[in-house]
Amino acid sequence: MQTAHFWYQFDLCRSKIGLIALFLTFLTLSSTNAQGLFGLTSTSGSDDKLLSYGFFLAGHTSTYRLKYADRFVQTPNTVGQNVRAIFPKYTPGFSLGFIGMLRFHDQMQLLFTPKIGFYEFRTEVQYFSNDLVPDIPNPDEPVSPAVNVNTLISESTMIELPLLLKYRSQRFNNTRMYFIGGASYMFRTKTQDEANLEDLVTVGQDYTIELGMGFEVYFRYFKFAPEIRFSHGLNNLYQPENTIPEIRDAISSIKRKSVTIYLNFQ
Repeated sequence: MQTAHFWYQFDLCRSKIGLIALFLTFLTLSSTNAQGLFGLTSTSGSDDKLLSYGFFLAGHTSTYRLKYADRFVQTPNTVGQNVRAIFPKYTPGFSLGFIGMLRFHDQMQLLFTPKIGFYEFRTEVQYFSNDLVPDIPNPDEPVSPAVNVNTLISESTMIELPLLLKYRSQRFNNTRMYFIGGASYMFRTKTQDEANLEDLVTVGQDYTIELGMGFEVYFRYFKFAPEIRFSHGLNNLYQPENTIPEIRDAISSIKRKSVTIYLNFQ
């Protein structure tokens, strides 16, 4: 009876036992092949080169940093009287480019990473619409007026020329952590005359500060480095003279900001 009971329990658990065995087999194979996949490989020598190269793909989310004009926020509001608020929205996009690296030291590199980025900036403008306010029994009871919403969209293709300093930790097995920072010059491919046809008009050139961090993973034939980077524009891009009249005097400053995930291959 004890023997029969044992085989009965084994039959009930054989799927779990099979999964455990498969997992242990995978661990064994992984440890056997780890040296060939992540170990000291042919590309690890690129860390010793004075000049090295690579490329990257990136996805970003970007928005405007908008500052209201003083006359818009003061009471009484002397400009944009039908405008309730203006809200920039984060909008996704992507970019791609190349990496050129100059080695100063094993832990210090200078990077030049020219790229082309595809951006979309969305700005939500909320308007008071008093004609949509419903009748209320008590006229003395406060009520918020109804709001109409208009979304302004600006699409841009940007050429960006970042110059960055990269500080890496010492290599631990097959990985390195790093911090990266620097500045970038960027310009828009479409002309200012084309941009002037949009509802919310900005100029096409900007300087940005770039700060980020990531880690490098060594493979057999290449080095892979995922990275997150924050970008903050320095210039006031706003061009009020060509912006639509209802929001023209409500804004005093517009600057860009974005968060980007880079997939670097070197």
